[in-house]
Amino acid sequence: MKNPKRIPLYKLIWCKIRCWQSLRDISDSELAACLNVCDRTLKEYDKSAKNVTLEKIDFFLEMYGLDMNTLLSS
Repeated sequence: MKNPKRIPLYKLIWCKIRCWQSLRDISDSELAACLNVCDRTLKEYDKSAKNVTLEKIDFFLEMYGLDMNTLLSS
């Protein structure tokens, strides 16, 4: 049976990325460039982050000198 309180991992990671972006005052254009997508794609990820690849997340983490533990604990 599906746990109704469970947040899918892709949503959790995307929310953490957006929160991190907001806390550091990084523009959508800069984040989009880091993920190698257009600004409009970020808005689509806000609706459903299912298409965010591990490659894009890994590049984001590397670009900003983060690791997954740091991102998820912020």
